[in-house]
Amino acid sequence: MACSTAARRHRRPLFTILVALSLLQVSAMIVPLDEQEGDRVGLLPGQPRSPAVSQFSGYVTVNERSGRALFYWFFEAQTSPAEKPLVLWLNGGPGCSSVGYGAASELGPLLVNSNGTGLEFNKFAWNKEANLLFLESPVGVGFSYTNTSSDLENLDDRFVGHYVPQLAEVVYEHNKHLEAKQRIHLKGFIAGNAETDDYYDYTGMVEFAWSHTVISDQLYERVKTACDFRLSPTSTECGHVMDLLYHTYDEIDIYNVYAPKCNTDDGSAPLPSSSSSADDSSASSKQQSKRRLRMYSGYDPCYSSYVETYFNRMDVQKSLHANTSGRIRDRRWSLCSDPVFDIYDMEVFSVLPIYSKLVKAGLKIWVYSGDVDGRVPVIGSRYWVEALGLPIKSQWQPWYLKDQVAGRYVEYEGLTMATVRGAGHAVPQDKPAEALVLIKAFLSGTQLPAKNN
Repeated sequence: MACSTAARRHRRPLFTILVALSLLQVSAMIVPLDEQEGDRVGLLPGQPRSPAVSQFSGYVTVNERSGRALFYWFFEAQTSPAEKPLVLWLNGGPGCSSVGYGAASELGPLLVNSNGTGLEFNKFAWNKEANLLFLESPVGVGFSYTNTSSDLENLDDRFVGHYVPQLAEVVYEHNKHLEAKQRIHLKGFIAGNAETDDYYDYTGMVEFAWSHTVISDQLYERVKTACDFRLSPTSTECGHVMDLLYHTYDEIDIYNVYAPKCNTDDGSAPLPSSSSSADDSSASSKQQSKRRLRMYSGYDPCYSSYVETYFNRMDVQKSLHANTSGRIRDRRWSLCSDPVFDIYDMEVFSVLPIYSKLVKAGLKIWVYSGDVDGRVPVIGSRYWVEALGLPIKSQWQPWYLKDQVAGRYVEYEGLTMATVRGAGHAVPQDKPAEALVLIKAFLSGTQLPAKNN
């Protein structure tokens, strides 16, 4: 949704944790053995010696001519890795690190502990079910870099726009022109709390804020009167009233409306510098950066600062084979890159046509939603899923964990939508046990568990 300058500043969280999982055959990632072993990681600083974790990290060159290299962190499955699928995890932002968030804060086997002093083993790690690959993309995010004078030189929407489902579409179209043995064996994807269609997502966000008593009746009516989210750009008055709506979240966490907020002096780790348009004030730019970086609530709302502390340690970077070229020495490692966000093309109104195409292509598609996320709420997700017009296979029904309702789900022909009860935007962090059950069902092609299962 194109919008006023003020409203555009508030778009910063738009894709903050658009979760994307691609299921591929592990054989598609064949690399010479000596190169694999060169990227093997031993014990990281502060890592517990037990249980053992088989991990690799380093760089994948994606454009040799310009020297673009993306940083990755890979974990083998805990058992029978050769028989398990490969799951690629991409965080959005755009410009947020899949290493810092997905791997080290949510679902990886090693999570950064309080104050960034070390790591702890995650008993709900997703590598119980699959091999996990975390990729920092595009260049300019985390440890990823380019040889050009600026990390963001030559960066355009053709590169950064490959978030899922765009990435799945690119792979699908690419495979059409290849022989079977050359294809990337993409089986499907699962997206969590994914901003997908401006009209439905923004409508859902406003209705969620009103129904959860975040905004007043008066502001709710003003937004409904001023905003037509089917239009791009929206009116100046719509931008103004949406700013008022966002400001109501200043003292609570929009990404989990029932979680405590981080009450440190600045709400997060030191922020990277941010470029801004001529009519953006410095204070406003910094405030929006804070809002994005505080996106996780979970068990510790100040978690983002611990992750930045850990990955800025030189001994950690050396152990991860990160920044070996020294090309990112002029900037701190940060969870999210403001320069990447600032140049990202946000004019794509909807990706529903891509969903329709991929459903028809037979890909396995799941959508899940933490039901207390105020930024990309379940209300809007239900709207856009229903707008696909898919035939229903099974109606809304609860799914369970230890005889407690963990959420609800509905099955369509070609798509499953599930909610996770009590989770915010970062489901694997807020509800790790439930998230593990969810990904296991997706990978195995089974229904979510019924009561007493």
